[in-house]
Amino acid sequence: MSEIETVGVLGSGAWGTALAQVCARAGRKVTLWSHEPDVAEAVNREHANPSFLPGIKLDPSIRASTDMAALKGLDLILAVPPAQHMRGVLTAFAPFSRPGLPVTLCAKGVEQGSLKLMTAVLAETLPQVQPSVLSGPSFAGEAARGLPVAVTLACGDQECAERIARAIATPSFRPYFGDDLIGAEAGGAVKNVLAIACGVVEGRGLGRSAHAAVITRGFAEMTRLAVALGARQETLAGLCGLGDLVLTCSSPQSRNMSVGLALGRGESLASALAGKLSVAEGVASAPAVETLARRLGVETPICSAVAAMLSGRAGVDQAIEGLLARPLKTER
Repeated sequence: MSEIETVGVLGSGAWGTALAQVCARAGRKVTLWSHEPDVAEAVNREHANPSFLPGIKLDPSIRASTDMAALKGLDLILAVPPAQHMRGVLTAFAPFSRPGLPVTLCAKGVEQGSLKLMTAVLAETLPQVQPSVLSGPSFAGEAARGLPVAVTLACGDQECAERIARAIATPSFRPYFGDDLIGAEAGGAVKNVLAIACGVVEGRGLGRSAHAAVITRGFAEMTRLAVALGARQETLAGLCGLGDLVLTCSSPQSRNMSVGLALGRGESLASALAGKLSVAEGVASAPAVETLARRLGVETPICSAVAAMLSGRAGVDQAIEGLLARPLKTER
């Protein structure tokens, strides 16, 4: 198989733009598809994306377009729209796809309604492509600035995984191979919900001990749910599970944790989300994760508490009290 020279990025949010920057830095020719004309214009004229990735100068070689036809015939597609828009974006891209095209899913979430992970959405919209998942502890701004980042690249075809890794790797962006796609994406989806819980803990001033407990018990929930979906337990102990969880739950730079911080301080959800262009995936994924876990018979009390807070079924203090009042049990 020939080497990957051209890369198309579906989605010009913070992470999509950062990945375009990573690929350009790796020497690839990059086309960035944007839903927003003003973003595409800023990328092309100013070599910047002030709407979603302010303060970062982009590689001048990155070209942006609002026309998906600009991505036709490229060697690799990185799919980076918000999870709840993934189906629509992939469906729109279908006329420009081809059998065997490598498509790497870079969004993290569970689709509302269908309760499906992004690999299932991809299989239904572009069934003839070669799927892979990119996930791990990675803040967009840090990756775009060239700070060290390590991620999981999960693909069922080892040769394809190696081609993708060679195409996107740089001295500061390091992909590690895996073949457990479900594990890679399940970890990323659930950690966004848990980050909201950690934000609530911080916003309510419950202390570092409680913060550590939420991360640890949340990791247990993440692992149980992923395994029930067909993932391997060891996958969740890697970058795409534990690594991503620790990062997202430890910094207000995380969009999901910032929502939880606001809720913990007594703000409404509407207020917490006001003025934010970037999507906090955990807000949309929380009810889907709760419903999916119930369907699979998996206990996810922290994720369920977050879903209850977001829906208004429980106040912050009521949700916290409910978790602390759960019956005593063995840790594992």
